[in-house]
Amino acid sequence: MTSSRLPLSRFLVLDLTHARAGPTCVRQLADWGAEVIKIEPPEDISRNAMGDTRHGFDFQNLHRNKRSLSLNLKTEEGKAVFFKLAAKADVIVENFRSDVKTRLGVDYDSVRKINPRIVYGSISGFGQSGPYAVRPGVDQIAQGMGGLMSITGLPGQGPVRVGIPVCDLTAGILLAQAVTLALLDRESTGEGQWVHTSLLEAQIQMLDFQGSRWLIKGEVPKQAGNDHPTGIPTGVFPTSDGHINIAASGDHMFKRLCTAIGAEDLPNHPDYKTPQARSKNRHALNAALAEVTKTKPNAHWDELLYKAGVPCGPINSIDQTFNDPQVKHSGIAKSINHPELGALKVVGQAINMTKTPQPATLRRHSPNLGEHTDEVLKEIGYDSAAIKDLRARNIV
Repeated sequence: MTSSRLPLSRFLVLDLTHARAGPTCVRQLADWGAEVIKIEPPEDISRNAMGDTRHGFDFQNLHRNKRSLSLNLKTEEGKAVFFKLAAKADVIVENFRSDVKTRLGVDYDSVRKINPRIVYGSISGFGQSGPYAVRPGVDQIAQGMGGLMSITGLPGQGPVRVGIPVCDLTAGILLAQAVTLALLDRESTGEGQWVHTSLLEAQIQMLDFQGSRWLIKGEVPKQAGNDHPTGIPTGVFPTSDGHINIAASGDHMFKRLCTAIGAEDLPNHPDYKTPQARSKNRHALNAALAEVTKTKPNAHWDELLYKAGVPCGPINSIDQTFNDPQVKHSGIAKSINHPELGALKVVGQAINMTKTPQPATLRRHSPNLGEHTDEVLKEIGYDSAAIKDLRARNIV
């Protein structure tokens, strides 16, 4: 399978992103075939807030399938190189603070003057306009402002962040969808457009039913810990060797659970007979179920409830997740070779397509800084002498 068979292989993307949200968007486009040129300052600024370097686990997972061009966009010569590339590009993605691209002179209005077909994608902390537009924002700030931390964690525990950068990741995936939609629209109109989202907007969309509880019912959701806020009983239950997730909301599923574990009296108990009663008495119900589940190990309940048709599953550590037989079968841990680091495994795509096998989605290792600078410059008409001059003046 060659990259020409990948769905986005006909598109050229200029990647001006940093941190995580923007690179997540570009990773989606790159994995599915887009030719991506990562434009970076000549000095290496790849070390992230976790202390991860260019050869670390985060960068290698986040920036595969790209070529790297080192370019100083703060110089007129650097911007001239950028606009040569922009003139033939299909997509530009950036996640500067909302005012930075305009200050640099590489904003959508500037680019579309030379390329009206450009699809220009932006991610910021809070939006491209409005009272917070120029305010810096990172994932945890958006988790807090977007309401997520108020409903995560145990009741009374105080606000708790989610263990992954969910706002960054969601904003990136949504922007990749927006870019793809704009490219589809361009096939009809012949013109590109500016598409953008923000960490805050992405987080609020992900509130989903918790958001609609407030918008429609006027209820302010609170922390529910491991209990599902509306589907009861759904939560974490102790076993003799750990814990297990069980989801048995609804009368039919609740009765099936109770029959399977030998607690046939619970569905007829007046405190648990209806969904409303189970909601009101959830803590007592959970305790009654826990008295049973704690008597046997995880494997016992997992097999028993699976056979009974009750949704359940172990609570894995990350190593256990990647060793799970279903995860191994999915092939989501992908192999890639790096010229300096050797064979690596990275997290692959969760999308499966019958005519586009997943191994084709990993074509390049994450690039070293400026690894493809000469190659890219020659493609847009610079000869060796001109490239040498640009290097001497620290423009590339």
